[in-house]
Amino acid sequence: MKVTQEKLPDSQVGLEIEVPADISKQTYEQTLRKYMKTANIPGFRKGKVPRQILVQQLGATRLKAAALEELIQTVIDKAIAQEKIEALGNYQLRSGFESLIEEFDPGKPLTISASVDVPPQAELKQYKDLSVKAEEITYSAERVTEALESYQQNLASLAPVEDRAAQEGDVAVVDFVGKIVEDGKEPEEFEGGSATEFQVEIKEGRFIPGFVEGIVEMELGQTKDVNVSFPDEYPQSDLAGKPAEFSITHNDLKERELPDLDDDLAQEVSEFETLEELKQSLEERFKKEAEDATQSNTEKALLDELVNHLQVEIPKTLLQREVDHIVTQTVMQLSNQGIDINKFLTKELVENMRENAKPEATERLRRTLALGEVAKQESISVDEDSVATRMNEMMAEVDDPANIDKDRLKKVVNEDLLKEKILAWLSINSAVELVPEGTLNQEEEVELNKMAGNSEEE
Repeated sequence: MKVTQEKLPDSQVGLEIEVPADISKQTYEQTLRKYMKTANIPGFRKGKVPRQILVQQLGATRLKAAALEELIQTVIDKAIAQEKIEALGNYQLRSGFESLIEEFDPGKPLTISASVDVPPQAELKQYKDLSVKAEEITYSAERVTEALESYQQNLASLAPVEDRAAQEGDVAVVDFVGKIVEDGKEPEEFEGGSATEFQVEIKEGRFIPGFVEGIVEMELGQTKDVNVSFPDEYPQSDLAGKPAEFSITHNDLKERELPDLDDDLAQEVSEFETLEELKQSLEERFKKEAEDATQSNTEKALLDELVNHLQVEIPKTLLQREVDHIVTQTVMQLSNQGIDINKFLTKELVENMRENAKPEATERLRRTLALGEVAKQESISVDEDSVATRMNEMMAEVDDPANIDKDRLKKVVNEDLLKEKILAWLSINSAVELVPEGTLNQEEEVELNKMAGNSEEE
């Protein structure tokens, strides 16, 4: 069987297959025999239908189409095997099926054109001596102080206050009635705008802007009118952006009493016996988080720069698989959140999800292919012992190891370890400049402003 190959865009190979006359006849005859055995023709038993009657009853075109479907699949599979093509997914027919039916004459040669996706040929213009900037995340001792203060706040008790006015940080118990105030109209109460014995923490952002601020300096038993405006982005569209007046009565006042920052608190909030041990643990944790964040920034910068040097055509089959994977992950996350997927997902929504996932899928594949090319060029691989060790570590943290798909886990672990090794190699063989946190965002803003200015000048 003669097969002519042609390189096509999007990592495809075109195939022009010349089907010999004997194969076209043999396939047609096999199709006829199959129909003769299974067709229900009035007046004839199954398997006893004469050939001429079968053709008359079912139609020559229908039988040719059935034979052609079988022929196409068979010869394309043989062509792929014969040419030793590493095909991804199924074939795409380039010849029109209707025109092939017209051309198909059993016992005569037939030419079929098809295409198949093949693994992409990635090319990196540069992967050594990359030069990148990455933001360095530094450890701040303030994080330990903030964490300890948070523990104190969580364990704080509320004590009644009777001898002073309300102040920031207190918890007030109030009655209030809210009314919408519009020009030329009598103030009107709105649904959900009134409450009694309402407990509110006097802290910015706890309610509509201006409400809690209006409670500050109120005496117990005092009633006060506070004017506010609902934010433009307020969830209730009928209230968004409108001015309102709240009549607030201050009924009760409490203040937070914080527990002492001592060993008892450490024992209450952690497994440590002393406050010093807790502080040391927090310090180590926050230092590790800073180091990990810096490493993550470095790896991202290297990967982004590496992808800039990648030239590759991504086949549709790979893109579709990655899109399917992203959509499946999203659906599983929604299901884990308790959402009824059967009610939530519609065909239109799934199509939108698939379309929206394409940019991310493309970027994921480009990163994977770029890393794979570095591994190939530098012969970077992962040994079985490393994979087994990491798998054992992960299995030890699972409650029910029997439910884990070990083959899938092995594949994931191998991919993760390989990625770690490649990124480590890139880090060693590249120039990485660590810059203060926030620096790169500022540089991007300056660059965008320059581009905007140049655009206006043009």
